Amino acid sequence: MKRFLWTVLACAFVASPAFASPATYRAAQTYVLGGDGGWDYLTYDGGSKRLFISRGTHVMVVDPSAGKVVGDIPDTGGVHGIAIAGDLKKGYTSNGRGNSVTVFDLATLKTLATLSVGGNPDAILYDAATKRIVTFNGGSKDATIIDAQTDTLAGTVALGGRPEFATVDGRGMAYDNIEDTNEQVAIDLRAVKVVKRWKLTGCDGPSGLAMDQRSRRLFAGCSNAVMAISDPDAGTVVATVPIGKGSDAIGFDAGTMFAFSSNGEGTMTVVHEDSSTAFSVAQTATTQPGARTLAVDGGSHNVYLVTALFDMVPPAATATPLPNGQMPGPRRVARPGTFSLLVMTPQ
Repeated sequence: MKRFLWTVLACAFVASPAFASPATYRAAQTYVLGGDGGWDYLTYDGGSKRLFISRGTHVMVVDPSAGKVVGDIPDTGGVHGIAIAGDLKKGYTSNGRGNSVTVFDLATLKTLATLSVGGNPDAILYDAATKRIVTFNGGSKDATIIDAQTDTLAGTVALGGRPEFATVDGRGMAYDNIEDTNEQVAIDLRAVKVVKRWKLTGCDGPSGLAMDQRSRRLFAGCSNAVMAISDPDAGTVVATVPIGKGSDAIGFDAGTMFAFSSNGEGTMTVVHEDSSTAFSVAQTATTQPGARTLAVDGGSHNVYLVTALFDMVPPAATATPLPNGQMPGPRRVARPGTFSLLVMTPQ
């Protein structure tokens, strides 16, 4: 995931009975959680109804319905993502600085094991069909596959580029955005190999990724302010729709057929899947600047985002000139104690 955290840095008819009339997302609650450090991925666990938030050196565990911190997972240096293996009663974190994965007990949050993986693990996911954990390693440009039943290494897969967000189809396949080649890859988790690769035509720098497993459509957020929707079976892009600037995360709610893009500019784009070949922007909802990561709660249909207030900080007197000879300008830095959870709810 693009990390800006350390320095800075829906109006559609859908089939679900819960949304028989147009739904408009708005920030119904803003909870100040505080705490130090940056942030990266969010993961919502529907089983425990808790939100796991990476905070640089630890994972903050939050009850989003009350806006309260209810636990913490320490010693996860450079943590990027969190994967939940609910059927195994375990969770996993990808620790970028340690080139490792922390295995923790889902009930107690206590560490069970620490596993070595590839260089700078970023995205991490759990596939219940194969009971495998996968880390997508930005430093070594590969994926580490772990048998979650035994917490042992099952294999390593070269990806041919720098991986970003990933998702699974519930059948034993994982899909990942390759950010520096503008591609997507399909990984057979049982065979432990890449079985397909295709270009994301019209998409630059794909980051966020989510999937509608029913229609088998992948939704990728691109740095050129579009969402690219692809068919992984055909290996083709079937549509692109405009989204806001600074998108880093994409989510999908199967109950409403909405795909969401959290945009650092301070908006959330809501895209409706009208059919497997037609997609429309249902809403551009207002969030807050810097809120570019999200998690979807498929039960309540809420969307959770995090951000903070920012201050402009001038460069140090000893700052090194840029390659063009100019001095760096002011930078935006998160104000201490202002880290907050935004709860976007459909009305």
